[in-house]
Amino acid sequence: MTWFALLALLLGPVLLAEALLARYEVLVYTTGWRAPATGLPPGMPYARGADPDRPPAAYLVYLDGIGKRRFTDTRDGGQLVKALIAAAPELRVLGQVQPYSPLAAPLANRPVWVWIRRHVGLLLFLHNVMQIFVAADHRYRPLYNRAVGGQIANQLRLAGYPPHSGVPVVLLSYSGGAQVATGAVDELRTGLGASPLLITLGGFHNGANDLTGAARLHQLTSSRDRIERIGTWLFPQRWAVFRGSGWNRARRAGKVTVHRLDPATHLGRNSYISPDAHRPDGRSHLDHTTDTVLALIRERSAAGPR
Repeated sequence: MTWFALLALLLGPVLLAEALLARYEVLVYTTGWRAPATGLPPGMPYARGADPDRPPAAYLVYLDGIGKRRFTDTRDGGQLVKALIAAAPELRVLGQVQPYSPLAAPLANRPVWVWIRRHVGLLLFLHNVMQIFVAADHRYRPLYNRAVGGQIANQLRLAGYPPHSGVPVVLLSYSGGAQVATGAVDELRTGLGASPLLITLGGFHNGANDLTGAARLHQLTSSRDRIERIGTWLFPQRWAVFRGSGWNRARRAGKVTVHRLDPATHLGRNSYISPDAHRPDGRSHLDHTTDTVLALIRERSAAGPR
């Protein structure tokens, strides 16, 4: 038996189980058997950064990659969020949204996943990967978008966002978080009266979601980002020939702007969020990404309410 056949034999049942579990959660949400959680752990604020007593320049929601399994950010995502807050105290930043849970339930808080984390940690990533594909599946996508989009809108309200105020809302997503960000546009538009600014960092998404209600989408990418490139190959809606997809309609409407962060990679020591890898100008990749994101947010804030 070849190593590939052995791997398929071992992983096949696991992937099948994960696929069924991923669908189960969105169906539980849809039937109303369980309501999405709204509370946060004791002592955890609904937003960080700008003081809640004064209007911030913008509300920034960070949607982490597939490593997200707690209310807190992953190690790399946490570094980016901390850098953004330190450099832009005028922002209110939310990082607690669970992009891979329609029920807003972190994996780390589920007893069975505590055991899995200790013994088979890879399954935590497989679970979130499967959630991305459920969110991209045309059968479940509207349900998933409504669930997580509603979660984002609710967390913004709890963080003090005044609906229909025109205060900018920014969805900054990393990797698979882009699938959720592009799907949340309609819920934020109808629930809060906000046209969110989308910033994708190495965005992995299927391109099917309608972006008509978004202010703009800034695609932060790199020629060395293989993960994002796989997404553009994998999903037909990202191909130019499918002109009617949400992604291609947004591109034709001039809503998508590409920003190159070469030579950064998606993961590893040279990733977009690495504080150790440096560019020719001396800035770390983390600093360069932070500066780019803040420049885009401040440009949006300077444009005034919409």
